[in-house]
Amino acid sequence: MTLGSLEILDPENRVVIIGCGAGGGTAAQFARKTDRKATITVFEKGKYPQYSKCGLPYAISGYIPEINDLVEFSEEWFKKANIDLYLNTIVEKIDFKKKIVYAKKDGKSIEKSYNSLIICTGAKPFIPPIENINVDSVFVVRTIDDAKKILSKIKNSKNATIVGAGLIGLEIADSLRKRDINITIVEALPRILANNLDGDMAEIVANQIPNEIKILTNHVVTKVEESNDKIKKVFLRDNTSGEIKSVDTDFLILATGTKPETYLAKSIGCKIGKTGGIIVNKKCETSVKDVYSVGDCTEYVDFVTAKPNLVGLGSIVVKQAITSGTNASGGNYELLKGFLNTSTSEFFGIEIAAVGPTLNTIENDFSVVTGRFNGSSLPAYFPGGRPISIKILVDQYTGMIMGAQAVGSNAAQRINTFACAILGELDVKTMRRLETAYAPPIAPTLDAVTLVCDIVTMKLSRKK
Repeated sequence: MTLGSLEILDPENRVVIIGCGAGGGTAAQFARKTDRKATITVFEKGKYPQYSKCGLPYAISGYIPEINDLVEFSEEWFKKANIDLYLNTIVEKIDFKKKIVYAKKDGKSIEKSYNSLIICTGAKPFIPPIENINVDSVFVVRTIDDAKKILSKIKNSKNATIVGAGLIGLEIADSLRKRDINITIVEALPRILANNLDGDMAEIVANQIPNEIKILTNHVVTKVEESNDKIKKVFLRDNTSGEIKSVDTDFLILATGTKPETYLAKSIGCKIGKTGGIIVNKKCETSVKDVYSVGDCTEYVDFVTAKPNLVGLGSIVVKQAITSGTNASGGNYELLKGFLNTSTSEFFGIEIAAVGPTLNTIENDFSVVTGRFNGSSLPAYFPGGRPISIKILVDQYTGMIMGAQAVGSNAAQRINTFACAILGELDVKTMRRLETAYAPPIAPTLDAVTLVCDIVTMKLSRKK
C-alpha cells in the first residue's frame, strides 16, 4: 500500500496453506505459534482435518477400534486456534503475482490473499498397468475413506491379494491376517523391503514371516478377472520364466508407492526436481518467492549422499512443516543439511528399523565396508533374550558410518543410536567405544550397536 511516495507495509500477516495432512496441519500450528495475530487459512480437499495416515493399517486390523480416532486435530481445535479451515474445498488456481488463491467449496468460489503460501498437496497412489484395474474391490491405502472401504469389504471376503512388499504392503498384510483373511503378496522385485533393507537383512525378515502368508517375489499382476464388476481372480507373470498363473482373490490392494502431486506448484513456476518432487531449500522455500512446500510433494537432499530424495516419511514431513510454518509467519528456522531417513515398522511380530541409504543405492559412488552382528538382547546366561541383527555401512577411507539396519529386539532404539552417530559424523572406531548401559535383565555388557562396529573396524584394519 502506498500514500503518495511513502510506502506503508501491510501490518497483517496472511498465511494460506493448501492441504491439511500432517504437513499442512502442523505448518498451520507453527505459523500460529510464531505469530499469534496472523490470519491463517487452510484449504483441504478431503472431508477430514489432520489425521494419521500411518495409523490406517492398525485401524484396518481393529487394533485401533474407531477409525475416526486417527484424527489428531479436530475442526474444533482449528477453530479454537483461530485457524480458518475449509474442508471439502478444491484449490483451482494460484495467482502468484497478485498473491491470491482461488478455491471452490460446495459450488461457491473463495478467494484468499496471502503474504506467504505453503503448498502441502501430498502424493497420489501409483497405479501399475494392470488390465481391468478399474473395477470394484481394488483399493489403495491413503485415506480414512480407503480404510473404511477395505473394512467393509473384509466382512464378506476370504482372500486378498496385495501388490507390493514394502513397508505398507507388509503392514497391511499383517492387518488383514488379524482379520482371518488369506493373503497373497505379489512383489515385482526379487525380494521384499528393497527400499529399506539390504538383501541379507531382508532375508532375515522373510524367514520370520508366517508360512501361511504367500509371498511371490519377481512377479507382477497383469490382469484382473471380474464378474458383475467384482474381482474373482488375478493373473500373474513370473518375471524370470514368463509363466502365467492365477490367484483366487476377493479384493486387491495396491501398495505400489506414490507420485508427488505437483500440479499447482508447476502452474506457478516452482522448480521440480529429478525425482518429480518440488525442490525446497533449508527453509522449505520453493523457487517462487514467498511460496513454501512441505511433504510428499517435495524433494530434499540425503544427509549422507547429498543426492535428492522424495520425502515420504511422516517424521520428515513434520520437521518440514515446523520449518515452513515458522518461516511463513516471520520466524527463522532451518532444516538440517539433509535428511537421515530414519524409519521403523513392525509386522507379524517382527520389528525392523533403518537409517541412511542401503548398499545398492551407494555402492557405485562410495567404497563401502559392511558388517553384520547377530546376537541377543540379553546376556546368554539370562533367560528371555530376544534375537537382534544389526548391519552397518561404513566408508572405507574415512571410517564414517553411512547407514545402519536392524531386525529384532528394540530395533528402532538401536537405529536411533546410529542416527545420532551419522548426524554427529562419528567414525566407526569412535562408535565401537560407546559405553552402553548394562544390567543382566535389561541389556548385555556389550550391546549389539558396539559389537557390529567391532566387526567392521577389524575389516577396515585388514584393508590397510
